[in-house]
Amino acid sequence: MVKTQLATKSDARSAPITLPNWAVPASLGLSVLGLGLSIYLTIEHFTQNTTLACPAGSTVNCQQVTTSAQSKVFGIPVAVLGLVFFVAMIGLCLPQVWRMRDLRLWRGRLVVAGVGLAFAVYLIFAEIFLIKAICLWCTFVHVVSFLLFAVIAMATALADPNPFDAKR
Repeated sequence: MVKTQLATKSDARSAPITLPNWAVPASLGLSVLGLGLSIYLTIEHFTQNTTLACPAGSTVNCQQVTTSAQSKVFGIPVAVLGLVFFVAMIGLCLPQVWRMRDLRLWRGRLVVAGVGLAFAVYLIFAEIFLIKAICLWCTFVHVVSFLLFAVIAMATALADPNPFDAKR
């Protein structure tokens, strides 16, 4: 496996962290892709446009999903929550943030990605069992959320030295 060494502070406690070459660009790229999809869904939500570029059928019906009762949580549109999530993930996946040995950042990145994945699972459940329709755009966001969590979890597990090691 090819790894990239990320330089950190030069104090004795912080050896450089080595990550797989794909980790940083993959996590950042997925975060930017998710943000783009969320921007599109947010614009569609607030303009109440019916051009979701999604065929309206009995199973696939983006408008039915994006206008359902489940399209808001505590009055906040799910698309806006997606914006907030992906902006946070962009910040946590910047190369300079991956270089930091601060355990709070490493935990935060995993937790935020995990919360995003859990929310995507809830939304998939809502689409299938409550709304009884699937939104293709939303599905793309769910897939991006899953892949982002997978990349972050794998990169964290493969980090050398692992930031979660007790020998900090």
